Amino acid sequence: MTDRTELYTIGQLARRTGLAVRTIRFWSDLGLLPTTTRSAGGYRLYDAPAVARLDLLRTLRGLGIGLDAARRILDRQESVADVAGAHVRALDAEIRTLRLRRAVLRSVARRGSTTEELRIMTELARLSAEERQRIIDDFVAEVFAGVPADAPGGGLAGAMRALPPALPDEPTDAEVDAWVELAGLVADPAFRERVREMALAGAAGDSGAELPPTALEQAREALAAGVAPESPEAAAVLAHLVDPALPGRERAALADRLATFTDRRVERYWQLVGVLNRQPPFPPSVPAGEWLIAALRAPR
Repeated sequence: MTDRTELYTIGQLARRTGLAVRTIRFWSDLGLLPTTTRSAGGYRLYDAPAVARLDLLRTLRGLGIGLDAARRILDRQESVADVAGAHVRALDAEIRTLRLRRAVLRSVARRGSTTEELRIMTELARLSAEERQRIIDDFVAEVFAGVPADAPGGGLAGAMRALPPALPDEPTDAEVDAWVELAGLVADPAFRERVREMALAGAAGDSGAELPPTALEQAREALAAGVAPESPEAAAVLAHLVDPALPGRERAALADRLATFTDRRVERYWQLVGVLNRQPPFPPSVPAGEWLIAALRAPR
């Protein structure tokens, strides 16, 4: 009998390939390895082409290719290259997910996270880039509802959506922490209400823009120098920023308008977005704004 006509039982195939008998029988039952013929006793027999098919099937399964895809290759409905390319893309996605989960777990271990933080981090690790973006889009849509895009401050809506299309394959601890903190911020009703207040005030043009562009820088210098807002030195700084003859009531009103747009948590939002976009950190302006507000409100 030649190799071309030699027939093999499932047991012989198992010994030849190293596969389990039950695996070969299962694949045969699925039609992935059609029986060539049967013996007089009813046992399945397979010829040399079937052995070659089994070898290819074993290789495909060893690469992690699913049975349906393997069937298409075996039946020549798809090429090995096409299926391999699809499999590579699936593995790439899985690797990205695993890297993100590793970063999350590393951050949990480092932070000693609370149960709530762990929940948020786990959820973020499961989300796709599109789903993470939707969290921010929903927040922005709510707080800017009814604010025309061409209104003063309306352009902030687009800027607040400016997140990277996806977290990096290997996000840093700072990027994972930024996502956790950002998700917590936008889910907070009080924060949403505060940003909404700023959006509406900005659309009305009520921003305190009558101050010179250098106001915050001068306030920052005074704060760094330890100048108390109620001190005579602060009054001298204010004299360069507002008319010394401005009545106290109007100074207080200006301070109120500035306070509308001065919020540490909102500034923190921008800092977190900067971390996620891998932008250089910027010096905070809110402390200087708070100093300026306090100086305007101080009795003179």
